[in-house]
Amino acid sequence: MKQRVFLAEDLKRMRELLIDLFSSSGEFQVVGTACTEDEAAQWLATHGDAWDLAIIDLVLDEGSGTHVIRLAREQHYGGLVAVLASCVTESLREHCYALGADNVFDEAETTRFLLWLSKVGSAQPQVPHSARADHGIAVRA
Repeated sequence: MKQRVFLAEDLKRMRELLIDLFSSSGEFQVVGTACTEDEAAQWLATHGDAWDLAIIDLVLDEGSGTHVIRLAREQHYGGLVAVLASCVTESLREHCYALGADNVFDEAETTRFLLWLSKVGSAQPQVPHSARADHGIAVRA
């Protein structure tokens, strides 16, 4: 079964690259995208647990990805939530974890992000949040 992915990314080129990455892996299927906080909130509210993995940028066309992290966690406790953003500082990383992110990647950490995705892709979808570390999906790799 493919992992269902929701993307909250405002930059068209980055969104297209991520969609291509997920499509080419064979382990993922992009089921929704959003460019703004409001679009993401609407998608999450109407699709409940229809996703397994949310990839969230922190800077969106309108609004903040930090709010989307919280909304994703509230809408689907069992889904994985990852941040992929530029200029991630240690304090920002910790703030994202506090909001419910399972992992946080700076866009410069491509190899680390791809390694994490390979673990996620080989795991069963919808691993409960509290048990993720026990299933080989490191919360803070």
